[in-house]
Amino acid sequence: MSNHARKEIVVVVAGSASLAIAMGVGRFAFTPILPMMVHDGVLDLDVAGDLATANYLGYLLGALVAMLIPKKWDQTAVIKLALILTVVFTGLMALPIPSTWIALRFLAGVASAVGFVFTSGWALAELSGAAGSMASAIYTGPGAGIALSGIAATILSVAGFTAQWSWVTFAVMSAAVSALIWRVFATNEKPVDAYYVGTSRVSSGRVPRSEMPLFAVAYGLAGFGYIVTATYLPVIAKNALPASPLLTIFWPLFGAAGVAGSLFAARLKKNADARLYLVASYLVQALGVTISVLWQDVVGLALSSILVGVPFTAISFFAMNEVRRIRTSHHARYMGLLTAMFAIGQIIGPPVVTIILRREASIDEGFAFALGIASIALVIGAAIFVAMIVLFPAETKRSKV
Repeated sequence: MSNHARKEIVVVVAGSASLAIAMGVGRFAFTPILPMMVHDGVLDLDVAGDLATANYLGYLLGALVAMLIPKKWDQTAVIKLALILTVVFTGLMALPIPSTWIALRFLAGVASAVGFVFTSGWALAELSGAAGSMASAIYTGPGAGIALSGIAATILSVAGFTAQWSWVTFAVMSAAVSALIWRVFATNEKPVDAYYVGTSRVSSGRVPRSEMPLFAVAYGLAGFGYIVTATYLPVIAKNALPASPLLTIFWPLFGAAGVAGSLFAARLKKNADARLYLVASYLVQALGVTISVLWQDVVGLALSSILVGVPFTAISFFAMNEVRRIRTSHHARYMGLLTAMFAIGQIIGPPVVTIILRREASIDEGFAFALGIASIALVIGAAIFVAMIVLFPAETKRSKV
């Protein structure tokens, strides 16, 4: 194996691990721990919605912060800071001080968004000359983090540990992984401009002014469309299958499907229109959300977990690469814009679910209504990308380097 190929693998592993911590732990550790916290009697679903919303608000602020961070700042230094903060805020959730939990989940969301934006920009730039779509492999990180956190939470729950110990375990795991990849982020080896200028394609003309707003709205709908499943999947499963011994498999299955989706994305044609991939991803996710309403047994929920999970991180890869293509200058800023819109979509999700649950006759009916709305949002997002393909044909914007 050549030194260049070895370096690419190191970048993929480090980028994937960083995203696993930022997203799998900073964002989604709460999901598998939520049933444990409910069981421990330290919160109910209303408080759970507040904690989820706080995390998504923090994610929004983090995305805005990422847009404002000066171009001259060292990308790898920002990534390392995000890793440290994620470990700290996750560990502090173990403290039996409920009054601090909203603030901690908010701050974890900030660190998560900054880590996601800067890790994505760093890794995509480092791998811009890689064969095929190898860069998509970094997006196995969130799925792997979700799967591992779900498995860890299951083991801890079966062993009789409380939610407090789960938070401590996740913090220790994150610290250990951060230590292993720390030296990879020692310094930027490329000029700063390499992180803001796409190298695989360039725009052949000015980007239409209306394209980025449409893109941002469509990406925001993806945030809303999947978040009900991503936040409440273990709870939905517990309500649908209260006596099943397989209750805990759905969240790890969701994460594993995300890993598979990223690996599949790596095999797709690199020079194809990414918006076509986004349309397909949105529709697959919409189908998965719909199945969770119509087919509430082990097979149905497993299939739903897979269909929602497969496009989960692939959508981020396709979207971030598209941003690098149509905004070749200051693309980290526009990655931050999309991440902010995605966060807004997520922020809307938990309050909508809370309102619906309060008004519906049962929890099952409430979740069915909320999931139906989420599925429609994903279909609308896919329709926007179809409209963009018609309004802004790829041929007018793409040119081979």
